[in-house]
Amino acid sequence: MSKNLLLVAGSGTYPERLAEGARRAGVAKIAMVAIKGMTSRATARLADTVRWFGIGEIRSIFDWASEQGCDDGVMAGQITPVALFRTRFDDLSRRWLSELRVKNAHTIFGKIALEMEKIGLRVIPASCYMDDCMPGAGVLTARAPDAREEADIAFGHDVARRICGLDIGQTLMVKDGMILAVEAFEGTNKAIRRGGKLGGRGGVVVKVAKEGHDMRFDIPVAGVATVKTLHKAGASCLAFQAGRLLMLDKPDVIRLADRWGIALVGLESGLPAAPLRPE
Repeated sequence: MSKNLLLVAGSGTYPERLAEGARRAGVAKIAMVAIKGMTSRATARLADTVRWFGIGEIRSIFDWASEQGCDDGVMAGQITPVALFRTRFDDLSRRWLSELRVKNAHTIFGKIALEMEKIGLRVIPASCYMDDCMPGAGVLTARAPDAREEADIAFGHDVARRICGLDIGQTLMVKDGMILAVEAFEGTNKAIRRGGKLGGRGGVVVKVAKEGHDMRFDIPVAGVATVKTLHKAGASCLAFQAGRLLMLDKPDVIRLADRWGIALVGLESGLPAAPLRPE
């Protein structure tokens, strides 16, 4: 069990829910790295100590983190991908990025995790303390997928696993056996909107984590914003791997999905579930 936790908090309610879950589990101290323009004030108020940084101030972040006396570290919340093109980076950030031949969520956050371990932090899975946000297998909504959606789910799950294995993205949209959109660097919601514009109403969205996925970062997440995006794009179903996706504010997600007739279903993948506690 973590006693002193360093939380690198991005946007959305994810880091807030993780901090609340950590407190319920008995974590005594939370030191928070808050990102300017991304971390909410409500999230920051849950920490015992907090410092605000620009996303490119890597040297200052690590200098401060190393002084907090924490045993464990965790990264939670979205970092807007386009921020990498709009941020002023310090010398350490520029050096790290120049060392990465391939730049995607896995390599960038993997580098950060490696450097966190070098300053004495055990980087724990980003699924830890998220007990209420990890749906299992089965249909969550009042409406189950119909036969056409079931066929698209099976096809989409197979294709999504292969695409995710190439570190392209975690999400795709399919309709009547045609792939309408594959997530790239733009993120899930923009990929869904792109697919909806191309295929119209009735698209099925599948979101996965690859085999051997490093659950310390970039774990698949869905929330209220995801369901709103599905509705606007005309999507009729969201399928995800059971035990391998965080559904933030799950009751609200299911309520909205039921209102709009969107089916939500957890799939058996045969892959291990994300851990809910540090090893």
